[in-house]
Amino acid sequence: MTSDAPTHVFDVDQDNFEAEVLQASLTTPILIDFWATWCGPCKTLGPLLEKLATAFNGAFRLAKIDVDKNQQLAGMFGVRSIPTVILVKDGQIVDGFAGALPEGQLREFLERHLQPRESEDEEAELAPAETPEQAIERLRGEIAESDNSELKLDLALALMKAGQADAAGAELTALPANLATDTRAVRLRSQLDLARALQGAPAQNELQQRVQADPADWQARDLLGVRLLLDGDAAAGLEQFLAVLEKARDWNDGMAKKRLLAAFATLDDAELVGKYRRRMASLLF
Repeated sequence: MTSDAPTHVFDVDQDNFEAEVLQASLTTPILIDFWATWCGPCKTLGPLLEKLATAFNGAFRLAKIDVDKNQQLAGMFGVRSIPTVILVKDGQIVDGFAGALPEGQLREFLERHLQPRESEDEEAELAPAETPEQAIERLRGEIAESDNSELKLDLALALMKAGQADAAGAELTALPANLATDTRAVRLRSQLDLARALQGAPAQNELQQRVQADPADWQARDLLGVRLLLDGDAAAGLEQFLAVLEKARDWNDGMAKKRLLAAFATLDDAELVGKYRRRMASLLF
């Protein structure tokens, strides 16, 4: 850790571990980074973790443990390879991973357990939200100046938000192999599969009228569910798929189940997904 590292990042050894990690985690989650000076992946992961510690603005603190100097601590946590990252909350280990992850996956790991805090300046005057079109323009400019593959994935996501599914698909296909399995890329791929089902489909109000006129119009329900899901009303879309699953499970080669599984892959709301997974299971078993 450098001398000008943010206050959210600190070094830990055997002497201060009890106070700075276990006790401190009772009030603020502590992310432990087990590293060593000779570890190549550590040199990639460490700066990303420090960057995120600053970005999350105190939502967690990053504890750096040099395993060569603190073998007892590494042994206590069962560290077998480095880098290894472990999240401690309320004095207990809640999650962790081994190896260097890209920034997008690191953010998703952190956001499963905590949310960034707004700074005082942000709370006083929040900047206007960036539109998908503005994000596309910004990202294309940044990509022209950098060979950062993460930016290309961000561009694909922004294109999808702007409704440019074909362009998003082209960017997704062109991603390098190390990002093809990124959680965000997998989610986008499922969104694109759903979006393709809407090619040539009627507008949402027409589909709603068809369902109201004939509740057994399974095709209309199916397409309405896809439209609602992609337009941001996930629960309403899932309800349409469940209605088909309940009354016509085998319709179109079991399409309702396929839609539900695809929908679960696109959503990052664990509580919502869990609720509808249980409802799906109750209808299937």
